[in-house]
Amino acid sequence: MNNKKKKRFFIRLIVLIALAAAIIFTIYNALTKDTKDMLKVGDAAPNFELVDLDGETHQLSDYQGQGVFLNFWGTWCAPCKKEMPAMGRQYEVYKDQGVQILAVNIAESDLKVQAFADQYGMVFPTLIDKTKGVMQAYSIRPLPTTLLINSEGKIVKIITGEMSEEDIIEYMEQIKPI
Repeated sequence: MNNKKKKRFFIRLIVLIALAAAIIFTIYNALTKDTKDMLKVGDAAPNFELVDLDGETHQLSDYQGQGVFLNFWGTWCAPCKKEMPAMGRQYEVYKDQGVQILAVNIAESDLKVQAFADQYGMVFPTLIDKTKGVMQAYSIRPLPTTLLINSEGKIVKIITGEMSEEDIIEYMEQIKPI
């Protein structure tokens, strides 16, 4: 009887170790898979083509020579609601200084996005990433996420979370062409 208990104990221990190894391997793969393709400061910003609420097509490459304030957002995102009016005010100040804002909504309906844009006074191009392809190309996780892209098309800074109006001014100054 004592022998049976020892044998059962070792079998259970081996199964437990195998399960723990499988779980650790799965977690490790999930965490490292995403970091392989993550964009970082200094990388060239991937080009994309999206349509805005007016039906006009925008490519990032169209803005070569200008600073681009690339903001990813959602209508349900509370920080997005807070920062949009400030972004609009600063867009009016910086658009003639070579800084553009492209606001990329993540796969919501045109109607929802238009209502949000109207409510929060979004005067800059508002694009919808219907397939989430741009979101994936830029490895966007939390919303809002903003990338500052300089006039050469390089990523200068990646900001996650809500920005104050002072932050937005500082960031636009960083990407304003000389």
